[in-house]
Amino acid sequence: MGSSWNLINVIIFIIVVINFTIIWFFWDSFSTYQGNVKYTLAGVSLFIEAILIMILIHTFYKRPINDLKHLIQKFYVWELKWKDINIQKSKNQDVNYIITFFVKTLDTLKNIKDEFFHWKEIKWEVEIWKEIQWKMLGKKLLEIPSLNVVARSRPAWEIWWDSYDIIQQWDNYYIYVWDATGHWVWAGFIMIMVNSLISAFTKVFISGAQILAHTNQILKPRVKANLLMSLLLVRWNEKDKKMYMTWAGHEYLMIFKHKSQKCFRVKSGWVALGMIKNIHKLIKEQQIQFEPKDIIVLYSDGITEAINRPTKDWKEEMLWEDNLQRIIEEAPNVEWQKNKSARTVFNHISIELSRFMGYKHAQLDDITLTTIEYKTDDYDQNLDIPLEIPNTFMTEWKW
Repeated sequence: MGSSWNLINVIIFIIVVINFTIIWFFWDSFSTYQGNVKYTLAGVSLFIEAILIMILIHTFYKRPINDLKHLIQKFYVWELKWKDINIQKSKNQDVNYIITFFVKTLDTLKNIKDEFFHWKEIKWEVEIWKEIQWKMLGKKLLEIPSLNVVARSRPAWEIWWDSYDIIQQWDNYYIYVWDATGHWVWAGFIMIMVNSLISAFTKVFISGAQILAHTNQILKPRVKANLLMSLLLVRWNEKDKKMYMTWAGHEYLMIFKHKSQKCFRVKSGWVALGMIKNIHKLIKEQQIQFEPKDIIVLYSDGITEAINRPTKDWKEEMLWEDNLQRIIEEAPNVEWQKNKSARTVFNHISIELSRFMGYKHAQLDDITLTTIEYKTDDYDQNLDIPLEIPNTFMTEWKW
């Protein structure tokens, strides 16, 4: 035991010895009293000895232990305050070590408990935000008479930062994918804001360039400087059967040309939304040569920057655009036709992405993929492949 324990033993031993000595040496003096009085005086002496020992035990042990017990009780009922964690130190150093350990433990548990409740509040807010996002972005895709569109998005965490949408206004259908920078609620907020602004401006303007330029003009003053959104928008005019492209700092547009059986990249670029206030002279809309049986692929960098290892350890490889281009070209034809479809390309990219990421995969970013097919008049959906991909073709990663 420690020195404090030895000290109290010595003190108690001294008290007992002194009391015994007093009784021993003064016993004859007690003989002058009556018998009962003699034993009473001896009993009083022993009683005083016991009181002294009890005072020592209380001072060295019981009081600090009781203080610690009250702290634990307050912790149980969640009434522990910082000012409470200040127990008067005992004269017993061994007890002080124990008290100090428990006080620090209680303080740590208190902080953990505070963080837990704070985390529950954040989790609740995230769930609400997920519900808002899902109601706005998780709706069924619009059907476009001359096009087949397959689109899905899978977040890496609870809240989406990438996604897609289709908006119709008169003869025009606006199909776009986006990728918001930043994390958590801010990125989700920008998504909702941009989606709402684009929906509103399609009622005013036809050109994708005008729509995005005016969206940016409203967005820029209302968000932080480091919060941006890259976006790639295609506008399909159902009446004229023409496809147009407008880009805002996003990935390439990939287009598979049926006649040449080749996949080509159309360079995106310019500036992302939220980068500068006025992009009216920078952003352009251009026509894309889009013919029957051709397929356009829109995607987020969660695909091209997917890694083939469970963690980033500088040994990983990324999929990159060259492999995506090859995967699109290698997509199978519909069994009863001599051409690819939006479904065959979408499913083939999904399968190859899953295989590339492998088992114990790491999805480090949101993944969004959209395939758009210019279907022919004789297209029969019943002859196309199912939308759902059999599990036998996948590893672990799935939509």
